[in-house]
Amino acid sequence: MPKTRGPSFRFADRFGFAASLLCAIHCAALPVLLALLPSLGIGIWLGEGFEQAFVVFASLLGLFTMVWGYRRHRAVRALWLLLPGLGVLWLAVLYAPLHHALVPHAVAMTLGGTLVGLAHLANLRLNHGHVHDATCVH
Repeated sequence: MPKTRGPSFRFADRFGFAASLLCAIHCAALPVLLALLPSLGIGIWLGEGFEQAFVVFASLLGLFTMVWGYRRHRAVRALWLLLPGLGVLWLAVLYAPLHHALVPHAVAMTLGGTLVGLAHLANLRLNHGHVHDATCVH
């Protein structure tokens, strides 16, 4: 069990938070972007393959940083934000009726991305706020 958490893990939480925030913005703006898609030529950023790859990436990064964070701060608050967020993201990507309904899909992806981003922020704060004192076992 590590005594300190290196800069690379703090970066991972910050990166996860920023990526989740961008995901939420992407999903909220999706209906508008779809209308502008032909003139902007950015179809690859709105495709199903990109979306599925991003959900896989968000899941792996989120679980990795939460496990490392938990090993340090022993609090599950961040995990309780991450799991519902990932659940909503996976539901929106895999459940066909939701996936093909434009506005409900955008709402679900925005909600899931926001929860994942908040989980990274909570994990970052829990790690940053951890104080090593006489009661600390690390």
